[in-house]
Amino acid sequence: MLKVVHIQKEVFSTGRAPLRLHNAFLERGYDSRILSFEFDVNLTERITLVGRKSRIKSRLDLSTQSIIRRNLNWQFGLYSYPIFGTDATRYEMVRQADVIYLHWVQGGFLNLSSYEKLARLNKPVIVFMHDMWTITGGCHHSFSCDKYHKGCFDCQMFRKKGLIDWASREFRKKQKLYGSHGNFYFVSPSKWLYGCAGQSFLTKGKPIYHIPNIVDIRIFKKIDKKFAREMLNLDQNDTIIAFGAFAVKSVYKGWPELINALNILRSSGMKKEVTVLVFGGGYNQEIADAIPFKTKFMGFLKDEFSTVLVYNAADVFVTPSLADNFPTTVLESQSCGTPVVGFNVGGIPDMIKHLDNGYLAKYRDPDDLAEGIKYCLEKKLNGRLLPEFEKNILLDKHISLINSVLK
Repeated sequence: MLKVVHIQKEVFSTGRAPLRLHNAFLERGYDSRILSFEFDVNLTERITLVGRKSRIKSRLDLSTQSIIRRNLNWQFGLYSYPIFGTDATRYEMVRQADVIYLHWVQGGFLNLSSYEKLARLNKPVIVFMHDMWTITGGCHHSFSCDKYHKGCFDCQMFRKKGLIDWASREFRKKQKLYGSHGNFYFVSPSKWLYGCAGQSFLTKGKPIYHIPNIVDIRIFKKIDKKFAREMLNLDQNDTIIAFGAFAVKSVYKGWPELINALNILRSSGMKKEVTVLVFGGGYNQEIADAIPFKTKFMGFLKDEFSTVLVYNAADVFVTPSLADNFPTTVLESQSCGTPVVGFNVGGIPDMIKHLDNGYLAKYRDPDDLAEGIKYCLEKKLNGRLLPEFEKNILLDKHISLINSVLK
């Protein structure tokens, strides 16, 4: 039986995509396992947590990185230069695996030396790119910067030029790592990042594949809207707009644009009562005061069944991301029959067929975002998952990739 191991920082929130892929492999009869850093409700005998030594290293790494990032310009998001990392090859499940999937492993989990040790096992290492970190000098999204095409230097993320050009140094380390080992394979869930990887000096000419994330339609499905609203104690007659993000006010997530769009809708005189559902964080007075409609905070939804209720209770789901690779919230909402409105950026246009299962708004244009919300509501648009995202089709692509790299 083919053995697959997934290495991932968490198996909830940002780790749901690897967990779903893991479960899909199990259903197909593969021996799939996960090595994770964070404990979660999804813990099973096939999910192994790293030990105390890794947690000590993580604290050291994050403390050291905080010094490196002290002059960081946070308007460009997250930057990672991992110093200390876990040696994943210490685990029997990793050594015994036929194929290793590397997912999101920053945040004090793995460093580039960890990658090197995995590569030396002489097994296929499939790097599933959940953001741009793999192909840059350390930023998780480059926005309009294209220096990674030739070699990162004088990074826009650092306000002051220091003695060390951290982005250039990390870029060179990755270049040496990828160039020294022929068993790295790169997978992007979005067409956009697939294109970026083909342009990066680090991965240009390397084996790059495009395979979207999986969503389980047995869980994410349409249920009775009245029932969903009853369960969440929501008014049956309200128009409900949902918005979700792990960090609601993240620079990536387009919070100002969403607020502007909601104010535009308010000024246009929407006739029905409107409730905005916010999930991904707890109650926040600043956010509540900024939203011009009734607001209900759903908090951080760890279990998928609560998330299904939110999608089904909503009339439209808005994802105003300014920089996003492949937000699976779009697939989840569409699977629940709720249309999605988002900017035409990153992997979002892969999933939204304009005026069919949602609305693609002009980038950073709150007027068009408001128009999209209005369109979906007035046309009573239904969300639907596009056929190319059917789970078995995507799993077949992973299996085809594994078979080809094992040859």
